[in-house]
Amino acid sequence: MSSPRRQPRVVAELGRPETPEEMAERKAENSRNYRKRKTVNNLVYSLLVCVGLVLVIALAVPRADNSLVPEVNYDAVATQAQTSSDHILANPDLPGSWSSNRAETDRTGGVSSWNIGLITPSNEYIGITQGFDANETWVSQQLRQTTASSTVTIDGVEWTVYDNRARDDVGNVEYALTTESGASTFIVFGTAQDGEFRTVASALAGQVLANQTERNE
Repeated sequence: MSSPRRQPRVVAELGRPETPEEMAERKAENSRNYRKRKTVNNLVYSLLVCVGLVLVIALAVPRADNSLVPEVNYDAVATQAQTSSDHILANPDLPGSWSSNRAETDRTGGVSSWNIGLITPSNEYIGITQGFDANETWVSQQLRQTTASSTVTIDGVEWTVYDNRARDDVGNVEYALTTESGASTFIVFGTAQDGEFRTVASALAGQVLANQTERNE
């Protein structure tokens, strides 16, 4: 027994069965709509995959973190360097909340120097540079060719002040203190506030004053 013949689909809008041409057009339209939806779905899926990859890469890239910077024992380095130096090297005694990321000798512009980099309790930076027999050009280069603004006396040492906080082209030399003592020129510079600079200047006072006798020996 043969299966009953399927009746043509009735089109509600027309109130009659659809013609073969209308059926073909309907199927073609459905196919086009399916492809459109598939394309949109694929785009959304691809976008989600890309976003996921970006997040994975972002999480995998190391972030700059002061806690990851190796800490330097500047006191130990200074003690070792002092054995081969004719000058009294800067070696401030600071509270345990301070740390260091640099302690080394250097020679630039024909001037030898001793350098310490400090991280303050407020996570700012203060550098100490002690140049030996330094000339004006070298000092100006260290201070980014900035101009002195005032003077201040801290624990018996008079410092020249360079306040560059209103400028944005001075790098780490936002604020600096300089003084000369014997054959040494001391430069204290960085991004910290006045109180932390006073702490460093006070800790250096004894060594700065001790250097005054160098040229008289």
